[in-house]
Amino acid sequence: MPIPEFIRDLRSHVGHQPLWLTGVSAVVLDADGRILLTQRVDTREWAVVSGVLEPGEEPARAIVREITEETGISADVQRLTSVDVTPMITYPNGDQTQYLDVCFLARHVDGDPHPADDENTAVEWFAVDALPHELADTSRLRIEKALRDEPTAWFRR
Repeated sequence: MPIPEFIRDLRSHVGHQPLWLTGVSAVVLDADGRILLTQRVDTREWAVVSGVLEPGEEPARAIVREITEETGISADVQRLTSVDVTPMITYPNGDQTQYLDVCFLARHVDGDPHPADDENTAVEWFAVDALPHELADTSRLRIEKALRDEPTAWFRR
C-alpha cells in the first residue's frame, strides 16, 4: 500500500509511535442509489473510499483524487456528511495511526469501477439493503450518516 512521502518522512522521526492524521472518505452513490465499496488489501474488509489528506490539500479535492486513484471513476462531491475520529489503528508493519475523518457524499459521474491501485482487491457497487457482512464499522457509521440526507454534517457531541 503506498505511503505518502510526508508520512514516510514523519515515520523516519517517530518510528511506529502514534500519528494523528486527517483522513477523508466518501459514500459514493450511482444513479440507482447503490454504494461504491472497496475491499482493502490490508484487512480484507469492505469499506467506503478513503485516504489521507496531503499537506495543504482541500478535503473535497482530496476525496475526489482518492476516488479516482482507488476506483478509476470520476465523482462529484455533493456535501459534507460527517466528521468523526477513528479508534487507534495498528497496521501490519507496527505503525500506529488515529484519524480525524471528514466524510462526504459523492455521486458517480463517469467510468467503470475497478481496483485502480494496490490498496484494494475489489471495487463493487452494493445496494443499500445488501451491504457485505465484512463491512468496516467505520464505514457503517459513515454510510448511515450520509444516507440520512440532512443538510448539516453529523459529529459527536
